[in-house]
Amino acid sequence: MLRQVLHRGLRTCFSRLGHFIASHPVFFASAPVLISILLGASFSRYQVEESVEHLLAPQHSLAKIERNLVNSLFPVNRSKHRLYSDLQTPGRYGRVIVTSFQKANMLDQHHTDLILKELKNARANNRTNFAITYPITHLKNGRAVYNGHQLGGVTVHSKDRVKSAEAVQLTYYLQSINSLNDMVAERWESSFCDTIRLFQKSNSKVKMYPYTSTSLREDFQKTSRVSERYLLTSLILVVTMAILCCSMQDCVRSKPWLGLLGLVTISLATLTAAGIINLTGGKYNSIFLGVPFVVLGHGLCGTFEMLSAWRKTKEDQHVKERAAAVYADSMLSFSLTTAMYLVTFGIGASPFTNIEAARIFCCNSCIAILFNYLYVLSFYGSSLVFTGYIENNYQHSIVCKKLPKPDVLQEKPAWYRFLLTARFSGDTSDGEEANTYESHLMVCFLKRYYSDWITNTYVKPFVVLFYLIYISFALMGYLQVSEGSDLSNIVATATQTIDYTTAQQKYFSNYSPVIGFYIYESIEYWNSTVQEDVLEYTKGFVRISWFESYLNYLRKLNVSTGLPKKNFTDMLRHSFLRAPQFSHFQEDIIFSKKYNDEVDVVASRMFLVAKTMETNREELYDLLETLRRLSVTSKVKFIVFNPSFVYMDRYTSSLGAPLHNSCISALFLLFFSAFLVADSLINVWLTLTVVSVEFGVIGFMTLWKVQLDCISVLCLIYGINYTIDNCAPLLSTFVLGKDLTRTKWVKNTLEVHGVAVLQSYLCYIVGLIPLAAVPSNLTCTLFRCLFLITFVTFFHCFAILPVILTFLPPSKKKRKEKKNPENQEEIECVEMVDIDSTRVVDQITTV
Repeated sequence: MLRQVLHRGLRTCFSRLGHFIASHPVFFASAPVLISILLGASFSRYQVEESVEHLLAPQHSLAKIERNLVNSLFPVNRSKHRLYSDLQTPGRYGRVIVTSFQKANMLDQHHTDLILKELKNARANNRTNFAITYPITHLKNGRAVYNGHQLGGVTVHSKDRVKSAEAVQLTYYLQSINSLNDMVAERWESSFCDTIRLFQKSNSKVKMYPYTSTSLREDFQKTSRVSERYLLTSLILVVTMAILCCSMQDCVRSKPWLGLLGLVTISLATLTAAGIINLTGGKYNSIFLGVPFVVLGHGLCGTFEMLSAWRKTKEDQHVKERAAAVYADSMLSFSLTTAMYLVTFGIGASPFTNIEAARIFCCNSCIAILFNYLYVLSFYGSSLVFTGYIENNYQHSIVCKKLPKPDVLQEKPAWYRFLLTARFSGDTSDGEEANTYESHLMVCFLKRYYSDWITNTYVKPFVVLFYLIYISFALMGYLQVSEGSDLSNIVATATQTIDYTTAQQKYFSNYSPVIGFYIYESIEYWNSTVQEDVLEYTKGFVRISWFESYLNYLRKLNVSTGLPKKNFTDMLRHSFLRAPQFSHFQEDIIFSKKYNDEVDVVASRMFLVAKTMETNREELYDLLETLRRLSVTSKVKFIVFNPSFVYMDRYTSSLGAPLHNSCISALFLLFFSAFLVADSLINVWLTLTVVSVEFGVIGFMTLWKVQLDCISVLCLIYGINYTIDNCAPLLSTFVLGKDLTRTKWVKNTLEVHGVAVLQSYLCYIVGLIPLAAVPSNLTCTLFRCLFLITFVTFFHCFAILPVILTFLPPSKKKRKEKKNPENQEEIECVEMVDIDSTRVVDQITTV
């Protein structure tokens, strides 16, 4: 009873709102346009986000704390030449991978001289004409250097000596200690890439893949530039389809302008949101490309539902009364779905979201959805009122010219009569109540053909079979879900980031990135037990370690490694570190002098590299977690760090948190809204449908080689709302239906809401198609996820739900007509006409 009272109260409020808007259509049509122009004008001076780490790395990351600690203990002097394995943070750098088209040996004299001739900044010890073992290079001064990331595609002789290498990687680090140096370093990186390209054009024997510290940022933002013409094509296709979906042969009742104005409403809301984000200090990034499609999906459902409700009103009513009826029928469900969008994306925009890109995307989506709702109520509602007046005056729906009388129209040519085809109020007889919108193509298709076909007894088993197949494939994909923390998944395809990443994965995937092993407290290095513990922790890695080198140094001198503390430290300082081949280890040890002139090692670092068959993000993440657990339980206090750890640290929990929180909030809102809808069974069916759709989308997304990354998670959050947007009107009409069979109410539901849902699907699909052609991994993921959400939801709305609802609750009772005595007597008298005369007396007696 309470639910029914609330439901009727809300319908009454929306009815009065519709009547009020219809009484002041000019104000409600002009106000949204002015607001959009004022707020959207600031978007012309938008700023682009420069830091990819700020967007995609988890905000509350342990790796960032570890990086600050490492930088405070061992600051990097980038003015010196340092190899890749000696750095804990790359800073500004230029890097190039050099290969040969014929898979030739890059270590021979010809290729070495060719590379060093053009790359004049290369250091002398980058030459490889000395003794090389893999993965350790022994320089002429006796120093051993790790070369696993400098030589790729290596073929070795016996005893692990290098025979040939198919690829060579050279790295140049720059010093940038202030903003001026940083600007010069950025210009140098641009010149570095240009030099590599010019060298590539003049030398056809080698292939070079340049990469700099700014390449990822530039290629990430390049997606916006390469998507411009495709988005324009998408807009043209959506406008065309919207106009066609709202058109019909009757030139009075056709509504092509409403199809166009619906998209104008969505565009105004998106522009307003962009202006607000820009005024509040927000910066643009390529992930914002998905926001217009989020607003488009919600806006199309609302506008087409209003148009469908308008078609159900009576033409002899006043425009204000028709507008009130439209708002009462359509705005309640549209308001609840809008609230669902605001709650789910609002949770994603909260501080609980640890990834900044996801947070600002959800924030922008919330603002756009809110203004889209307000503009649909005001701008699109007033547009509906204007077209209502045009319809009542029998004016042409396009040119707004009043139609001539039927007798005058008969004197015109056939083509003229065809263009001005319309049904006048006096065309039907008094006893015939005809719907003037029956001639709409989609209405005819759903009412006369599809609704009877989908509810046919012989079709239902095949639909159930297809659903079981759908669940089977979805389960198969769901069990193979993988996390995509690879940053190359968010950049444009034809870029140097993709080329460099592909070459690096091909030639340099045998070893993990160099992991810094930092002991940040004073330990008893001279103690044999501690020595064994440290060596045990680093066992199984390729080690670049002062500690291991020092122990080997002592053994070669026939000195016991278990020396007293003073002897151990003095020999380390005055003998080991002063040797030319070990002098570079001086930057890996921090000494402190106590009050009694006693020297102690307070911190030190080593570098570890894991030998792998195929380095991937999951394997590296597992390695990081294993080392972290070991650092907590070990006797020696240490931390591990690599610059890539910043992006993957807590990536799993950070990535799944927005989706997890949005699902919880969606279920909570469905439970809460059970008191607002007329029947709580509506929310039960909505919950089951959302679970089925999301499960299928995740499974098929995996089968389509889409990983669970920031883009796909945001699309899944949108999928929850999109499913409710389209299924809520269908389920509400079916559940609230009484006194007829289930099959009859399924047909009635498709006739009432099927046209609006089908129109929104068609417009949304044609808008997504151009995204498939954009040369970008980001838009490719966006297209695949949104397409799967649209297709799976369409499959549920027009196949699964119409079939399942015919034999599952709620049940419908056939109407039992009460036969009063007058009716019974009348029926018996009619039967007397057809019986034999010999039984007339009996029948009269019965009566």
